[in-house]
Amino acid sequence: MSENATNTETESDDAIDRGEVFDLIIIGSGSGNSIPEYFDDWKIAIVERGVYGGTCLNVGCIPSKMFVLPADKAVDAQTSAKLNIDTQFNGADFAALRDRVFGRIDSISEGGRDYRANGSPNITLFEGTARFTGDKVFEVAMNDGTDLVTISASKVLIAAGARPVTPPIPGLVETGFHTSDTIMRLDALPDRLGIIGGGFIAVEMGHVFSGLGSKVTLMNRSEGVLRGFDHEISERFAEVFGERVDLRYGHVPTQVSRLDDGSIEIIVGGESVIVDELLVATGREPNSDLLEVRAGGLTCHDRGTIDVDDTMATNVEGVWAIGDIANNYQLKHLANAEAKVAFWNIAHSDQEPRRQSYKAVPSAVFSNPQVAHVGLTEQQAIDQGIPHKVGKRDYAGTAYGWALVDETSFAKVIVNTETGLIIGAHIIGPQAATLIQPIIQAMELDTPAATIAHDVFYIHPALTEVVENAILEAL
Repeated sequence: MSENATNTETESDDAIDRGEVFDLIIIGSGSGNSIPEYFDDWKIAIVERGVYGGTCLNVGCIPSKMFVLPADKAVDAQTSAKLNIDTQFNGADFAALRDRVFGRIDSISEGGRDYRANGSPNITLFEGTARFTGDKVFEVAMNDGTDLVTISASKVLIAAGARPVTPPIPGLVETGFHTSDTIMRLDALPDRLGIIGGGFIAVEMGHVFSGLGSKVTLMNRSEGVLRGFDHEISERFAEVFGERVDLRYGHVPTQVSRLDDGSIEIIVGGESVIVDELLVATGREPNSDLLEVRAGGLTCHDRGTIDVDDTMATNVEGVWAIGDIANNYQLKHLANAEAKVAFWNIAHSDQEPRRQSYKAVPSAVFSNPQVAHVGLTEQQAIDQGIPHKVGKRDYAGTAYGWALVDETSFAKVIVNTETGLIIGAHIIGPQAATLIQPIIQAMELDTPAATIAHDVFYIHPALTEVVENAILEAL
């Protein structure tokens, strides 16, 4: 780290009003809120510009999965004939579902806020938007409109997350639209929903709304969905998902407008698509610009993420960053792991720093079908010239797959033929996010593929046999 990495345009420390001085300032109340007990005697400031608890709790992984599960049940009810039973889906009480989900989420968020605001004597909560004005000095514009507050500290943890991107589509802003921050709080299920985007948010919300009864049209500029995933996975996903959702590829909408009846017209690929609500899910951008991090001397990547090393330290002495503002993964489990590393290193500067491993960072898409992956795709292994072999097994080749009457799901494992280690795994189908767990552990712990294929039991006839069989085929 640089000994003096402050921006040359900032004033000297002697000239800067440092305001109230803290031992530690934390920007963001998501993973940054997981403060260990060994900070109990530190004077800490937390700055939060939005709802307390961060993205995952309030607008991300937790509420979305509470919507995904009912949608899964609805789809199961509509597709039970293959199991020789007759079930029906008679509709969803969307308002009641919304109230149940956020009745729980909002109370947890408010409870966390109250605890930090009133129940943590060593912590001061500032509700507003912080921006750097110098080396570890911030100006906070309070949400209540009161005067600007200046605060500083010897140590800073930036965990300010990211926000939805608004693409420059003519008429979009004027017409109005939803993002992942607002779409789950609709008053009623729309008859027709348009989605712009093709990533995990787009396909998860596409599943939720189509499963619960909306006619969904998904528009993506790429020739497919889930770009960046293994090609076979994304192609199979599109095949299955496309049976329930109208997929429009290869075009960015050129115009969005509100019609006299209140519906929304989207011009895409020269055609008109009429919907009642519109979700824009074209990605998320880090909040580094709102923080004006360069005024604090920090360097960023071209996408706006703050440059950190594996100890979560930035180029500025005494400043660390974690989560969506510091990486492109946008995964809560990774942000939590980074927080543990950062907090330890902040408090134990006299000891060997802890380091975050990125060797086997997994992710899952909780759409229908479910998708999970970790490590390299087959194409990446080829591009990198890694000697490898691929093992692939269908769910249909296992006894539990027979019970599911599943003809579309599969597991795929990539093994380095020189080292014998698994370098990638990709699963599409029921329970994918759970099935991939033993492979994650094997990759992180450098356990040879042969060991986890031959030296451990796989319960028969559990669905985990599809993972066992894929590894065996790769060997």
